[in-house]
Amino acid sequence: MPSEALSARLGYSFRDAGLLRQALTHRSHSTPHNERLEFLGDAVLNCVIAGVLYERFPELSEGHLSRLRANLVNQDALSRLAIELDLGAELRLGEGELKSGGSRRPSILADALEALLGAMFLDGGFDRTLVAIHQLYAPLLDEIDPHELGKDPKTLLQEHLQARRLSLPQYTVVNVRGEAHAQRFQVECFIPELDIRTLGEGPSRRSAEQSAARFAYEMAAHS
Repeated sequence: MPSEALSARLGYSFRDAGLLRQALTHRSHSTPHNERLEFLGDAVLNCVIAGVLYERFPELSEGHLSRLRANLVNQDALSRLAIELDLGAELRLGEGELKSGGSRRPSILADALEALLGAMFLDGGFDRTLVAIHQLYAPLLDEIDPHELGKDPKTLLQEHLQARRLSLPQYTVVNVRGEAHAQRFQVECFIPELDIRTLGEGPSRRSAEQSAARFAYEMAAHS
């Protein structure tokens, strides 16, 4: 059974343990698995995040709101939140997925989190799911700058440096670990003129670069 710690981190206790078990069951393990719950959770999440953005940013157009929402509900954001919940440790995976590092794979983590939200909706209704999503997404929502309008960290960093007439950052892969199907990349972002060096990590070179760029942008913006 899933741990009580997960419920504590979610801020939600399931009345129907079967729904929770199904949400954490990958199709490689058994049936019923979590794909139908994932479909439902995706719809609930999009609705809640759309409502939050609509209320928070009354000055933004539909197009800008759509871009912000897309950045908050994409695989990168969902897998990041799933990792913070330590969701991978709770997943029920088939032997093949376990051996290949499925509990760390962003796509599996993101899908499981959506399934968890779908199960929560069926178990406790929309209002309780809304509260849980607000709590879960609070850190990401607080990071939003409406003037950035969903730009990724590498783009923001590049624009910031260009505005200051500084050279573009240098990205270097400094470490790759894990087997080919479950690699983790570590990338350094170096801005010589500001003497800024940051490290980012992710399941792909691109995601690691984005992570490093995010840290570098935060430092450069305050230098």
